[in-house]
Amino acid sequence: MDARDIILRPVVTEKSMDLMDNKKYTFDVLVSATKTQVRDAIEEIFDVKVKKVNIMNVRGKEKRVGRYTGKTARRRKAIVTLTEDSNDIKIFNNEEE
Repeated sequence: MDARDIILRPVVTEKSMDLMDNKKYTFDVLVSATKTQVRDAIEEIFDVKVKKVNIMNVRGKEKRVGRYTGKTARRRKAIVTLTEDSNDIKIFNNEEE
């Protein structure tokens, strides 16, 4: 399995942006991905050293549109902590720099 198949997208929320100051980055990952697969994929894609990986399962929520109900897809979220001597991950491309 390719590293870019495991890491789906970065999670950009207010809380995840605050965690970036402590070298913690949040990503949506493949539902079947393990901690070691996520670690290897992050190190390969972003060329950084990973210290720790925390993974949590997020269950789907029930949503309504009028009288019709459905569920959002379940997902898996990984919080990746980098080592102190590692480079930062650039999630946003800054054209000014």
